[in-house]
Amino acid sequence: MEMELGSIKRIYDMLDRIPITPENQEDIENAKQAMDEHDYMTALTIMRSLNEKKNLMERDNGEEDEEYEMEENDEGNVRNIIDTEDDEKDNEYDEYNEYEEYDEDDEDNLLPLDTFKDEEEKEYTFEDQRDIERYPKELRNIELEKIYIGLLLQEPKLIVRYHILFDNCYFESESLLNIYKSILFTEGGDYTPEKAKEKFNFSKEVEGIYQQKHQLKKYVEGKDYNMEKVYTDLMKLCILRRKYTEMPIETIQSKIVEIANYELYDKMTIEEVESATNQVTVTDKFKQSILNLDLTGFLEAGESNLANGLSLPFPILSSVFKGIRKGETMAIAMPSNAGKSRFTVNLATYTALIHHKKVLIISNEMSEEKMRLTLITTILNNPEIQKLHKQKISKTEGELLDFKFRPDNTKDVKVDENGFVLQENKETRQQFVKRLSKISTEFKMTIAVTDWINKQVNNQIYFINITDHTNDELKKVIMNYYYKEKIEYIFYDTLKTDTDNIGNGEELKRTATILSNLAQNFGIFICSTLQLTENKTNPINLDINDLAVSRTVKEVLDTLCLMKQIPRDMYDDFQYSKQEVDTKFYNLQKYDDPDERYYACIVDKNRAGAKPKLLFNLNLAYNRWEELGYLSLKQ
Repeated sequence: MEMELGSIKRIYDMLDRIPITPENQEDIENAKQAMDEHDYMTALTIMRSLNEKKNLMERDNGEEDEEYEMEENDEGNVRNIIDTEDDEKDNEYDEYNEYEEYDEDDEDNLLPLDTFKDEEEKEYTFEDQRDIERYPKELRNIELEKIYIGLLLQEPKLIVRYHILFDNCYFESESLLNIYKSILFTEGGDYTPEKAKEKFNFSKEVEGIYQQKHQLKKYVEGKDYNMEKVYTDLMKLCILRRKYTEMPIETIQSKIVEIANYELYDKMTIEEVESATNQVTVTDKFKQSILNLDLTGFLEAGESNLANGLSLPFPILSSVFKGIRKGETMAIAMPSNAGKSRFTVNLATYTALIHHKKVLIISNEMSEEKMRLTLITTILNNPEIQKLHKQKISKTEGELLDFKFRPDNTKDVKVDENGFVLQENKETRQQFVKRLSKISTEFKMTIAVTDWINKQVNNQIYFINITDHTNDELKKVIMNYYYKEKIEYIFYDTLKTDTDNIGNGEELKRTATILSNLAQNFGIFICSTLQLTENKTNPINLDINDLAVSRTVKEVLDTLCLMKQIPRDMYDDFQYSKQEVDTKFYNLQKYDDPDERYYACIVDKNRAGAKPKLLFNLNLAYNRWEELGYLSLKQ
């Protein structure tokens, strides 16, 4: 029988109001199936039968069914719709006229036909604004979803082969996803594999769902769609949407979206798209580029890390290493108690205060208190930093530790044998400080320097002490400071195996590899100290075999320096020059001060080129390190 859209809408509404029970489930499904097949008389007959069964149950029980009470005029609706449609079959009239006659009771149930005269032209919208905003335009295709669902509704048996598992079920439209669930359990329920139903819940019986299904079947009716291609295209989109959702990192998301624009995307299989998304997430941490793009600009700009690393406080090393460059790892190896930590503080302080960079010092040897003392010593005595705080002063670390300051005038002031002000027996530290501020310019200059460093908030020196740690913990420490403070210059004292591999020297390479990967992937500079063995190797002949641990660590480093003190009885064997090839040489001066030392510095590895042998003069008491020139043996 033919039926007007307004009457069809009434039947759908009545079906929606009937709660499904084990007793009526089959009848309701048969009624829905009949409606979908346009067999409205059968659907109405089933509904009348349902109402009669309900009334019979109520008479048998002597009470009304609490689960479902049909609205007062629903039975009249069914009867009136059938009668009206029968009259329409016998008496055809213009579709734009109102019904010619109907009972007064029907007036509230069947609206005039012109109320629905625009319904046939109206199409159901399967997405709302929230759906539209979920994915970028490259991953949106509501038409494809409508075709897929329409084909399944038209032939539910297709669900056997063309189903989408829960983990990949990323529909753009929530309403179409709801209908897909209905197909899994209802229209295609007898054909759907159990695996395809896993994790899904039942569809919601929302208002208008039957009209939606009817429209979708009409949408594909009579059109030559290839279900294989429709399914493949939708699955590829679902995979991209899943990866896009799982990876809320903008750079990765943009690369996932790019996959949809690959030149051969249409020819890619579902498996190949899945593989492409995995490659994107894995390779995103690697730097990628087109090498031959804008080579002229690269050459003219001259701003690459190859040429523009930060200078070191040592001119020759700075020249041969091209400075300290982000993305690289450096190591300085010295014997035990030779000043590795002090050298680390010297480099870190220079980077922070001269180059105005935030730095992080990670130490598993010196405590925070010792590091603070070394830092003050370095800032007080370094000539370059003195130009910044404008205090020309010289104080040893021991004097600072013992709080030794000379008075401006020794009259009426108790001093020790070295001329330092003595703290009186009953004088508190606070009282002593107050007195020093009146009688000692040296003290006032020292406090002026420490007050100055407190104000250098934009180039702070961060410190963390880690004793027992794993490689994973070390990595997390570095990444935490990188993300939190954007620190790109890391100084690690001393590079050792993690706690899980103590005693296994070869594991040191694993730690060095982790640091190297961090440096490259995140564009940070990491300088570490290493341990040299205590042996009799001539300082100028140091090589990788003198490392106390794994020799293979050299393989992953960008630069490596081996430094060792030259014994006083060997001074006469050495000389140095200002140029690598020179005719003028200088002897090593013999100092009375035991803190004045000479170190040989052997550049054992340098990816940037030259590997000279240098001479350093240093004084650990003042943490002063001076690069003198090129070291050589006397002929």
